[in-house]
Amino acid sequence: MKTSRKIFITSIITLITSLFISCYTPSPLYGTWADNDGDKIIFMDDGTFSATIIGTDESSTLYSGAWTVIDNVLVLNIQGDNAAVRNTEWDIRGALLYIEWTANNTTKTLKLYHIAR
Repeated sequence: MKTSRKIFITSIITLITSLFISCYTPSPLYGTWADNDGDKIIFMDDGTFSATIIGTDESSTLYSGAWTVIDNVLVLNIQGDNAAVRNTEWDIRGALLYIEWTANNTTKTLKLYHIAR
């Protein structure tokens, strides 16, 4: 009797754990995205990001902060010297991320390849 009760309890715990694990879907943005021009954005699973964006004068600017997604809008809360909140639409097609990066009164269309998880 005790053995069948242990099996039943173990089965219930396994079922509940499986349900919770199957409900979690990680964001497709997680990972490292880069292009051949030197632009790079890393989205971490803790809701933070870091980015290196190449300007029109070929200089690179580093950004970091927090990110969230609301429907199809990516909200970037940039910290530090470049502190701002940026909202942009994003689209992933295959292994490519399409995003508009706006900073310093300049908008740059980025087409980034998913290079690491």
